[in-house]
Amino acid sequence: MRKEVPIWEKSNLTLEEAAVYSGIGINKLRKMTDREDCTFVLWIGTKRLIKRRKLDEYVEKAYSI
Repeated sequence: MRKEVPIWEKSNLTLEEAAVYSGIGINKLRKMTDREDCTFVLWIGTKRLIKRRKLDEYVEKAYSI
């Protein structure tokens, strides 16, 4: 039996989870995380994960996205 961890308890999110969590579209998140200076992306090989706490910090400081 596999236990599902709620999104707000995960430290890293997939693009789909991050889109649901933040309300930012998947395409916009993909574009933002393609940048080399993005502080909230974690690459595991070719898999892209979003650091949830860093994304929260980024959104809090942002005027527009």
